[in-house]
Order: sequence, then structure tokens, then C-alpha cells
Amino acid sequence: MIDDGRPLFLQIAEQIEDSILDGSLAEETQAPSTNELAGFYRINPATAAKGVAMLTDKGVLYKRRGIGMFVATGAKDLLLGERRSAFADRFIEPLLAEARTLGLTPADLAALLAERAAQTERTEGNPA
Repeated sequence: MIDDGRPLFLQIAEQIEDSILDGSLAEETQAPSTNELAGFYRINPATAAKGVAMLTDKGVLYKRRGIGMFVATGAKDLLLGERRSAFADRFIEPLLAEARTLGLTPADLAALLAERAAQTERTEGNPA
């Protein structure tokens, strides 16, 4: 995880977000401390703190004085909304632009998606 050239604090924040989205870090449970994150990833605690602060500013985490950071109620829904919006911007908009160029309708795109999904399921279900 910590190696793709993006700032480390962003990678830390994404890792925490991924844990919330996959359910391994549930809402209203304690998040790893900055010292735990720093030790685990062998980074400066200030870098880990910057990633945690970013999530606090977004409303994903909140601080309980003297106890630590916790996952906010609604954090998963907030993150899903952000990720869906980013997915649409990154993949759906270009897909729609190319579909218009090719003269494909939304129904054509839905049919292509269904066809490819079925192929993927068959391929994954039958290892070669």
C-alpha cells in the first residue's frame, strides 16, 4: 500500500476509508491511533496525523477526548457517496462520451454491461 508515489497521508486516509467500506472498521468503533499507524507503516506520526485529520475534517472520524478517534455514524454512507461520484467522473462520463461517438444508446450500454458481467461470472466460475 505505501509505495505508489502519492503522498503518504493520503494513502493512510484511503486505507482507513477502505477499512470502513469493507466493514472491518465499523461505525462508532475506535480507529487506529496515529502512533499505531505510524508504527505499523513505519512513518512519521505527524504524517499519520495528517491523514487522520483529513478524515476528521470530512466528518468520517471524530475525537473522543482522552480516548481516541472513532468512526462517525454515517461515515460509510458518506464514503460510498464520494466514491460513487468519483467513479462516475472517472469512468462513466468518458464511457458516455465514447458511447455517443459510437451511436450507442443507454439501452445498448446496459446490454453490453450485462453481457460482459455474464462473461466475467462464467470465466471466474470456470477456472482455466
